[in-house]
Amino acid sequence: MPESAKLQAEAAEFRARVHIDEKIVWSAGSGPAFLAAVGLLAALAGFIYLIVVGAIDSADGIVVSGAIKIAIGTVGVIVVCLLGTCFYIVSPGETSVRQFFGKYIGTVRRTGLVLIPPLTYGKRVSVKVHNFETYELKVNDLDGNPVNIAAIVVWQVADTARAVFAVEQYEAFIKAQAESALRHVATTHPYDGPGPGETSLRGGTDLVSSELAEEVAARVALAGLEIIEVRISSLAYAPEIAQAMLQRQQAGAVIAAREQIVEGAVSMVDQALKRLEDSDIVVLDDERRAQMVSNLLVVLCSDQRTQPVVNAGSLYT
Repeated sequence: MPESAKLQAEAAEFRARVHIDEKIVWSAGSGPAFLAAVGLLAALAGFIYLIVVGAIDSADGIVVSGAIKIAIGTVGVIVVCLLGTCFYIVSPGETSVRQFFGKYIGTVRRTGLVLIPPLTYGKRVSVKVHNFETYELKVNDLDGNPVNIAAIVVWQVADTARAVFAVEQYEAFIKAQAESALRHVATTHPYDGPGPGETSLRGGTDLVSSELAEEVAARVALAGLEIIEVRISSLAYAPEIAQAMLQRQQAGAVIAAREQIVEGAVSMVDQALKRLEDSDIVVLDDERRAQMVSNLLVVLCSDQRTQPVVNAGSLYT
């Protein structure tokens, strides 16, 4: 791609994204809000009383005075109703993203009854810790073997403005990005038997989880989401190759056990021959030594109990 076309693509991408950061809107705590609420209620009662008095004056023939009182009381009630929009209740673990005629003016993070700018409307955004488990994905590992893998993602909203305005639905967004990152990370590691400098999915779970958390965090940063932890919850070979891989693992275990058995048997035979020679119990020539070594290895390495054969004669007859 030419450099100019690349720059144009990057500029278009920049314009397409919503670049906005959270800011704290002006607000007052529960104490001032309660006093203001009491004052507004008292003012509302006074204005209603003024309207009633004006209506009585108009009925008694004092038209001008009654009309003025009714007008003042009506305007006062409207003003009190408008100021009533300054009160808002925020529960613990939640915030309110406020807008004034479509413009983002800030986020309320105070809890309880709070005073906020009038004529604003907002959206509740939870900042509690959330978690979800991805679907069990079927992917190919680094060696091309199909594996089934799933992960648990623990996250929370860090920037409420980005979560609301930068993406359409941040909960669906993080689920899709987590599955995409899980699929990518799984393809960069072998399931088992890593080579030099490699980390396997089964043997390096902590390292893989850390790498997965970093990749998910990078993908959801534009939505103002923070990744707390990512852990692999399910990991297994796909059913179509699970039996073959199990046989391979069993064969490897049998080979490792045989190697250990043979190594131990050779060591025991060597010790037995040295003890016989050092104690002058019997003098063995090469043929008798070879026969004894063979017999001892058969006894020590056999899977089943050996049946001894008693030789009543000489080895050479």
